[in-house]
Amino acid sequence: MTGGLVAQVTLGLVCAAYTTGAALGWGSRRLAYIMGDFGLSAAALAAAVSCFLYARGHRGGSRPAWLLFAFSSLMAASGNAVWGWYEVVLGQEVPESSVADLFFLLFAPPAIVGLLVLAKKPVTRAGWVCLGLDAWLIGGSLLTLSWSLALAHTAHFQGEPVWQAALSLAYPLLDIALVSMVLALHFRRSPANRSATNTAIAALALTVLCDAMFTSPLLRESYASGQLLDAGWFAGSLLLAYAPWGVRRHPDGGAAARGQRLQSRPVAGSLAALAPYLAAAVCTLGILYNVVEGRRVDRVVVLTGCTVVLALVVRQGIMLLDNIALTQELAHKENHFRSLVQGSSDVIMIAAPSGILRYVSPAASGVYGRDAEELIGTELAALIHPEDLGGVVHEVRRFLAASPAEEPTTRIECRFRSGRGDWLNVESTVNRHSGGLLFNSRDVTERVRLQAQLQHNAEHDPLTDLPNRALFTRRVRQALGGRRSSDPGTAVLFIDLDGFKAVNDRLGHQAGDDLLVQAARRLQESVRAGDTAARLGGDEFAALILGDGTRDRDARESQVHEIADRLRLTLSQPYRVDSGDEVRVAASIGVAFAEPGLSAGDLLRNADLAMYRAKAGGKDRVELYRPHMQAEVVRRSELAARLRTALDDGEFALLHQPVVDLTTGRVSAVSAQARWRSSQGILFTPAEYLRVTDDGARTAELGRWLLEEAVEQAAERAGIGHRAPVSIRLSASRLLDRSLPLGSVESLLTRHGLPSGSLIIELDNSDPGVPLDELEQRLVTLRRLGVRIALDGFGSGHVAINALRRLPVDILKLDRSLVEGVVESARLRKITSGVLRIARDLGLQTVAEGVDVPEQVLALRAMGCTHAQGMAFAGPLDEYRLRRALVRGEYPLPGTVTVPVGNRPPIRSNNETPVPPT
Repeated sequence: MTGGLVAQVTLGLVCAAYTTGAALGWGSRRLAYIMGDFGLSAAALAAAVSCFLYARGHRGGSRPAWLLFAFSSLMAASGNAVWGWYEVVLGQEVPESSVADLFFLLFAPPAIVGLLVLAKKPVTRAGWVCLGLDAWLIGGSLLTLSWSLALAHTAHFQGEPVWQAALSLAYPLLDIALVSMVLALHFRRSPANRSATNTAIAALALTVLCDAMFTSPLLRESYASGQLLDAGWFAGSLLLAYAPWGVRRHPDGGAAARGQRLQSRPVAGSLAALAPYLAAAVCTLGILYNVVEGRRVDRVVVLTGCTVVLALVVRQGIMLLDNIALTQELAHKENHFRSLVQGSSDVIMIAAPSGILRYVSPAASGVYGRDAEELIGTELAALIHPEDLGGVVHEVRRFLAASPAEEPTTRIECRFRSGRGDWLNVESTVNRHSGGLLFNSRDVTERVRLQAQLQHNAEHDPLTDLPNRALFTRRVRQALGGRRSSDPGTAVLFIDLDGFKAVNDRLGHQAGDDLLVQAARRLQESVRAGDTAARLGGDEFAALILGDGTRDRDARESQVHEIADRLRLTLSQPYRVDSGDEVRVAASIGVAFAEPGLSAGDLLRNADLAMYRAKAGGKDRVELYRPHMQAEVVRRSELAARLRTALDDGEFALLHQPVVDLTTGRVSAVSAQARWRSSQGILFTPAEYLRVTDDGARTAELGRWLLEEAVEQAAERAGIGHRAPVSIRLSASRLLDRSLPLGSVESLLTRHGLPSGSLIIELDNSDPGVPLDELEQRLVTLRRLGVRIALDGFGSGHVAINALRRLPVDILKLDRSLVEGVVESARLRKITSGVLRIARDLGLQTVAEGVDVPEQVLALRAMGCTHAQGMAFAGPLDEYRLRRALVRGEYPLPGTVTVPVGNRPPIRSNNETPVPPT
C-alpha cells in the first residue's frame, strides 16, 4: 500500500513539473522543442516498455490487449522522435506530410483492437446489434459535433490535395472511433486487472482529448512543440506506463471495494441507459450550432444526424422487444418460484430488520403445526427457545456484519415452538433479503434424536447401559482438570467379578449377561448422584468417587475403603438369573486416589494394579494402591522381556529330583524340573518365571524344550545303564495344544530310542474348563505309546474327582498341601489317609511331593504311600550328581519314629524345592 502511494505521488509530481515547464515555455525555444518532442517520445516509450513487460510476465485473456497497447505507445514514441529529428536535430519545420504522420496514424488502430480484446462480448444476437448501434450513436454524434465545429473547415481547404485532406481528417476520425469504443464497450474487469484496465482507459481518453484539441483549427495553427498541450500527451503516456503496475488489489480492502462497486452499479446502469439519449442530444447540438451560426446545414451533418436518429429508433425498438421478453420471462420465473415455495416441504420465512415475520410459506402448517397466517406478524424471537435465543441473536449479528461476498449464507440450528406446545429442532439456512433475513427452515428433530442416540450408544455399554471406558476416562479427566483438580479425595474403583467365567461356562452366556445387568444395577444404586459407575468390558466395572473436600487423607482413605467394602458385599450377594438358578460371585476391588500432577490414564492404571493385587491376594477383597505396586509391575515387565530371549541364549538348565520307593529306598524315577539362571546370576523356579509372562507362544516353546531335553538326557542315561523313568509336568491345556501333536511325542521317543515305560507325563489339570472327552482321547493315545500318566497336584482343590474317575491314570501325585502338615495335624492325616486309600483301591501308584523331613516319610509310609520326593532324600540335581545318585541306587530310609498326635511348630516347605549349591 505504501509503495503504491509513493508511485502515485511520484507520477503526480513528474506530470506537474512537466506541466509547469510547458506553461513557462521551458526557458528557451530549443529546450521547449526537446521536451515537447523527445520528452513525449520518452514518455510514450516508457509506456510501451511497461505494457510489454507486464504482458510478458502475466498470462491470461488480457495479455494480447497489453501487447497492443505497447505497440500503440511505440508508434506514438516513434512519431514524436521523428518530429524531434526535424525540429531539434535538423532545425527545420516538420513537413506537412512525413513519416511522423504514418506513426501517429498507427497509434489508434492497435489501441482500438486492444479495447476490443478487453471488452465483454454480448451473448445474444440482439446484444451484438445493440452494441453496434450504441457505438454508432456515440461515434455519429461526436462526428456531427466535430464536423460542425472543426472538421468541415478542415475538409474544405482550398487547393489542398485530396490525400492531404484525407490525412487531416484521419486523426480526428480515428480519435472519434477510439472514444466511441471507450464509451460504448463494457470491459472485463477481473479482481486481478480491474484497476489496471480502468487506468489504461483513462490514459487513452486523455490522449484522445489532446488529439481532439490539436485537431481544432485555432489550436493547430498556433501549435508549437513544448506548449501546454504536450503536458496532456505526456501525462497520458506516463499514466499508461503506470497502469499495469501501480494499482493492486489488497485483501483488507476487498470488502470495501466490493461495497463501492455495489453502490456504483446503479449509477453506472443509469449512465448506460441514458447513453443513447445523450448521443442524440450531442447530435442535435451539432445541427443547432450550424443554425445559430447562420451557416448552411452541411449534408454530412444531415446525413449523420438522420442515421443517428434511425439508429436510436431501431435501438429503442429492440429494447422494447427485449423488455417484453424479459417481462414474460420474469412472470414465468415468478410463477415457477411460487410453485416451488408452495410445494416445498421446507418452511420459507422472511423477517423484517425488526424481527417481525413478513412472509411464511404454507409448509408451516405441516412442519410447525401452525398456519402461515398465524405466524405472519409474529416476532421471531418469541418462537425460539429461551436457551437458544442468545446464540441465534449472536450468529445473526455476526452474519450481518460479515461481507455478503465472503459469507452469502449462514446456518442456524435452534429449538422452535410448535403449535402442539412442544419444541422442534429446526435447522435454517439464512440469506440476506432487502435489509431483512430470508429463512429456509426444516424440521430436524428426528435427526437430532438419532444423533443423540448414536452419541449415547458410542459412550455407553450396550448390555448394562452404564458409561463405557471412553466416557468413564473422559469423566475422570474432567474430574482431575476441573474445579476438583486440587481435591485429593477423588478416587477410582476398579472392580472384577471373581467366578463370573464359571457362571458363563456352567449356565451359558445368557445367564452371564443377566448377572452382569444385575451387578450393574447394584453398582449404579450404590454410588452417589454425582459419581460415575461404568462397565469397562467383560466382568470389569469401575466407579469414580468424587472428593468431598476432605484434607485428612487417612480419614478419606478409610471412608472410601468403607464404601468399596460395602460395594464388595453388595456385589457378592446371590443373583437370581433368568434360568431360575441362584449364583454367587465375589468382587475384587482396587482403589486409587488422585494425586497432584497425576493424569487420568495414570490414575486408572493405579486402580487396575490395585485390583490385580486384590485378586492375587485371595480375591473377594479391597486393596488400596501403593507405589510399590508399580515398581513390582516394572520388575515383572523387565523379567518378562529378559525371559523372551533366555531360551535362545542358553540360560535354561534341566535338573532332576529323585523319586524314592518308600519300601526299599531305591530310586524308581526322576522328576525333570527346568531352572532359569539369568545373565545376572539369579536363579528362578518355574513358579517364578512363568508367573511374569503372558506369552503363550513362549510358554509352549519352553514346554517343548523341557520335553525334548528330558527325553534326550533320559536316553543318554539309559544308554549307560541308568533306566530310571523320567517324569515331565505338562498342563492339560498344553497337552491339548496343536503345537504338541501326537506324532511329535512318538517321533521323539523313536528318535532317541527311549524304552517303553521310560516317560511319565504328570498331568497338571489346573484348568477346570478343559474338555475331559478330548483329554481322555489324548491320554489313551499316549498310553499306547508306552507313556505312563500321573495325575499331579491331587488334593490342591483344582483336580476334580470326576477327572480321576474318567481319565486313564497310572500314578497319583499328592499335592504338597496334603504333606506339609501331615505330622502335626490329625485332621490332615485323616484326609491324606483317605486319599491314599482311594488310590490304593483304584490300583494306582502314589507319589508324595514336598517330603522334606524323616517324620513325613514315616507318616506317609504308615498310611500306605508308595513313593515320595523331597529334601528328605535329595533336592533337584544336575546331571553329574544325578548319575552319582543313580549309581548308588538307593537312599536310606528313616527308622521307626513315634509320630506325636499333639500340635507342634509347622515344618515350612517352599512352593518349589530349593536347589542346593552346586
